[in-house]
Amino acid sequence: MTGASFWSQFELHQLRCFVAAAEELHFGRAAARMNMTQPPLSRQIQLLEHVLGVKLLDRTSRAVKLTPAGRVFLLEARRILRLTESAALATRRIASGEAGTISLGFTAASGYSFLPRLLLQRASHAPNIDVALKEMVSSEQVDSLLTGRIDVGLLRPPISRSEFTTLRVASEQLVAALPFGDERLGGASLELRDFDGKPLIMYAREGARYFHDLLAGQFKAAGVMPVTVQSLSQIHSILALVRAGMGAALVPEAAMSLHFDDVHFRPVRTQPESPVELFAAWRTDNDNPALSAFLDLLRADDASAGMEAGAASD
Repeated sequence: MTGASFWSQFELHQLRCFVAAAEELHFGRAAARMNMTQPPLSRQIQLLEHVLGVKLLDRTSRAVKLTPAGRVFLLEARRILRLTESAALATRRIASGEAGTISLGFTAASGYSFLPRLLLQRASHAPNIDVALKEMVSSEQVDSLLTGRIDVGLLRPPISRSEFTTLRVASEQLVAALPFGDERLGGASLELRDFDGKPLIMYAREGARYFHDLLAGQFKAAGVMPVTVQSLSQIHSILALVRAGMGAALVPEAAMSLHFDDVHFRPVRTQPESPVELFAAWRTDNDNPALSAFLDLLRADDASAGMEAGAASD
């Protein structure tokens, strides 16, 4: 008898009885350990030996010993029991949301500051939840949320789908990225009017629509007209052109972590003070059991960030 048909002939209870007897080498103690009387324990082991076709234990009136086959089978029986216990535990954890996998979409800019902080939170507070990362622009995340390719998206507004629930998870200031030698480096902070008529590396309407519209709106409200010399979609590419001296740029505060040589940053006064927003979005009908615990991480991070901002403003 081989294969699945062989293994299906005995029960986990028989394995547990055998392991107890093999470890105790005493049927009375093994029976007490299993919360049963000795005759049923002996019967379960006899049934197991019958299925296997080998003798596992030598029993005399004075001693119980493992046979050579019994010593080998003890190792395998322990392994099978560990596997079944870990499988049951993993299944319970996944069903309860304590473990599982979240597929997370994120924009490149959110990877500078917010995403690393979130992943550190996950490692310390929800280590049994794995996160599968997928870098996408906001519009691609919306499509991926609708099709179920991702569970949660970290994306820019506006998010106008009725199928989604959203949570603002971060807001940050705009800062000026200035090349070495720029006369505006003499000030501790800048106004939007400091960019009027000056070379500016702008965000492309296609590929960076959120930042393009944000800056265009800020400049229009302030009555400012910079001179756009290039339009790009990636912040690191924009900073590379700043370093080359082609002009200044306005970037989210988190981009300061990119550390380009000869690129210097200054805060810029805007209205509102922190206009760059990041939202988490997920389908309201998402039934991934791990989602609830992951959303708790997002809410906790948002709350702690709010407390830090409040302390900084005191």
